[in-house]
Amino acid sequence: MTKQTLILIALVLFLPFAFGTTANGQNLTHPTEYFGFEPGADRKLFTYDALMSYLKTLEGETDQMRLIQIGESELGRPMYMAFISSAENISRLEELREINRRLALDPGIPDGERRQLIEQGRVFILATLSMHSTEVGPSQAAPWMAYNLITGSEPGMKDYLEDVVYMMNPCHNPDGMDMIVEHYNKYLGTPLEGSSLPGLYHKYVGHNINRDFITLTQKENQAIADAYNLEWFPQVLVEKHQMGAAGVRYFVPPNHDPIAQNIDENLWSWTWVFGSNMARDMTAKGLTGISQNYLFDNYWPGSTETSAWKNVISLLTEAASVQLATPVYIEPGELSVTGKGISEYKKGINFVAPWPGGWWTLGDIVDYELESLYSMIKTGSLFRRDILTFRNDLCRREVEKGLTEAPFHYIIPQQQHDKGEALRLLQLMQRHGVDVYRLERDILLEGRQFRSGDFVIPMGQAYRPFIKEVMETQEYPVRRYTPGGDMIRPYDITSWSLPLHRGVQSVELNQPAPEVYESVEKLTAESLEMAIAPPGQGYWILDGRRNESFHFAFAALGRGLNVYRLQEDLGVGTQGAPAGSFLVEVTNRNLTALREIATVLMAEGMAMAERPDVAFSPVRMPRILLCETNFHDMDAGWTRWLFDTYDIPYEVMVPGDFPAADLNRRFDVIVFPDAPKDQIMQGRMERGGQVFIPFYKPDYIKGMGSEGWQKVLQFIEQGGKVLSWGRSVDLFTGLMEPGQGRQPYNLPINNAAASLERQGLYSPGSLLRIQLLQDHPLSVGLPREIGVFHRSNPVLSTSIPVFDMDRRVIGMFPEGKILLSGYAEKEELLERGPAMVWVKKGAGQVILYSFVPNFRGSTPVSNKLIFNALLLD
Repeated sequence: MTKQTLILIALVLFLPFAFGTTANGQNLTHPTEYFGFEPGADRKLFTYDALMSYLKTLEGETDQMRLIQIGESELGRPMYMAFISSAENISRLEELREINRRLALDPGIPDGERRQLIEQGRVFILATLSMHSTEVGPSQAAPWMAYNLITGSEPGMKDYLEDVVYMMNPCHNPDGMDMIVEHYNKYLGTPLEGSSLPGLYHKYVGHNINRDFITLTQKENQAIADAYNLEWFPQVLVEKHQMGAAGVRYFVPPNHDPIAQNIDENLWSWTWVFGSNMARDMTAKGLTGISQNYLFDNYWPGSTETSAWKNVISLLTEAASVQLATPVYIEPGELSVTGKGISEYKKGINFVAPWPGGWWTLGDIVDYELESLYSMIKTGSLFRRDILTFRNDLCRREVEKGLTEAPFHYIIPQQQHDKGEALRLLQLMQRHGVDVYRLERDILLEGRQFRSGDFVIPMGQAYRPFIKEVMETQEYPVRRYTPGGDMIRPYDITSWSLPLHRGVQSVELNQPAPEVYESVEKLTAESLEMAIAPPGQGYWILDGRRNESFHFAFAALGRGLNVYRLQEDLGVGTQGAPAGSFLVEVTNRNLTALREIATVLMAEGMAMAERPDVAFSPVRMPRILLCETNFHDMDAGWTRWLFDTYDIPYEVMVPGDFPAADLNRRFDVIVFPDAPKDQIMQGRMERGGQVFIPFYKPDYIKGMGSEGWQKVLQFIEQGGKVLSWGRSVDLFTGLMEPGQGRQPYNLPINNAAASLERQGLYSPGSLLRIQLLQDHPLSVGLPREIGVFHRSNPVLSTSIPVFDMDRRVIGMFPEGKILLSGYAEKEELLERGPAMVWVKKGAGQVILYSFVPNFRGSTPVSNKLIFNALLLD
């Protein structure tokens, strides 16, 4: 019997109504009465619409809660923030929001006024629930969170809410929540109960929704980030997750090493305060299996906790999972830990009361979520003045650091290889709450001449930690378990530098330059929005060095307009356009369409009254097939996001449909994103000689098999084009068997990763330098050198071709400095090795990338390597 069942019994026995009653005598609809079952009950889940309908019902019954829409999901569902506190605090929300803003951003508040604001202010605790939709517990606990706080059924909460405003995002991923609930209910009571959803639990990114809080490509993350960056400025944030079923029961802060070096030490100390109180309070309630300082580092930004770089006390909780809502029984001998903070499943300082094993249920998760929440609210109340004081103290310190410590400014010259990406970087910084300025006059700084119109990001801002983190080159903080012992490996990636990932030139100024503040104007968001329009008549040329020019071309082709590409340079320098630029003729018939399409542009094109006297050729939109497995194929989702963002039409096919497909008749290009070969070919996973059959309905995970693969080889030999990157490159290594009595062969390409990894090569998500073959259709529009996002495998090698094959190395790792940002070991083993290879077989072409050219939507610097390949004749 769960704690919530006991509460329900108490309500029925001892209260005169079947409703909860607030401190103000208001009757509230009980969750069990509303949903028809107890939220958290075995094998019971409600949908997002049902959750929001209940919360709206509560809002109409109490003056202690207010719902505010903060955005919408990628599929158009509205997203909300529920504010829960005392009635007085709810009536003062706008006043309290302004106090939050002042304390967060204003370093110059006079001391007397500051004391008054702190006395009048309240601690805002923002919780985001179940962004990973298979982690159903936090959102299923949301009705209890609201109901119990408002009714005061938990001792002390009424008083604590006088000091605290709880901001609850009931579900960070509404689309995914409904996908998972519908899938679970479909197979309830069958052998497939609790099985995996085929595909992603999001329109595009699935689990990677929690890797997007720098680039903010997804609408759900934009809504949450706006809430803490621009709108409400909470002092505390917690993102509530779940983890594997066979380890610790619950993780609370602090995190494990390494931690971000740019974040103030006192903010890390606050995570100890909240985490230690959670561990103490939950253990005191009889909850076992609570862990701290375990597994999860807090070095990389990108999760919801990117708020820590905005001076928010940022926390993570992780509950052990069940099979969605189906209980699991765990034998004591199945319990284990990873060794990162806890070396064995036994009592220790980071794990004071191990859970013994047995049944673990959704109701258990709900109980743990509620108790952790109560503890956070209690801590927020007990330390209200300290937390509010700390927020403004930290604002003052960060601004002072920006004025007295290097770096002092970042300057982004207006002249860029890809000006559109520079402007989008600046727009992104503004969305993060960072102030951006523009020089109003020429100025000489550190021996370099900067021009009027160049952009400036000063470091004397409250969000200085974030600015420094995303504008500098990353250097991984190596920490070891013992002196001279094994290094603590990163939990996720090690590079996220916005200038390097976007191919934008940025200059870091490390000497004080107070004259800069006298030479700039602050830019509004509107001032970076440029109204770009084609000329009334004549010809319009879009610079092929800009990603947005490709977007314009794809959008125009989608409207049926004629688009051409320059085959040679036009003009000289800034007064011309390089080969690879796009040309459209502007007429009265297409002017309206071109003006509509021009909204994708951030930088002007070049207008000409007469047709340019250079060679150009028509651009044709290829018919594109994207291979996407049902194995939560996140890179395929990111590829769909890229194609949709750039108006590139495509079809999706799962591997099991390849055998029956007429590929040559229907498509010109096949794209294989980053996915393991065994999942594509066999529909299963093989690791260390073991075969793992995933928990999916078998129909969902059929591989293409030899019959489907022979269709792909036939497609290539008859003139088709294939793009493959990341792990899918292994499809094209080893023996190719085309079948039907045809000669087997090896393409002149191999994957040398296994050998190099044995020699010590290690690149855990880093930006590596490559040199591009110049004057080649695949590299047109790109500079000679760029950084690409690499994760050790694959590593390409080439050989001299035979039969009807050929190959060219398009991108090569240079001799010398290869690591641009992040961390790598023995990267010198890559020197002079190919990073990107073009292969010819018969009449067809295969373009292979050892890196992921659109990694999580965060590497626009290499996007043109995809675009050029799609348009390759």
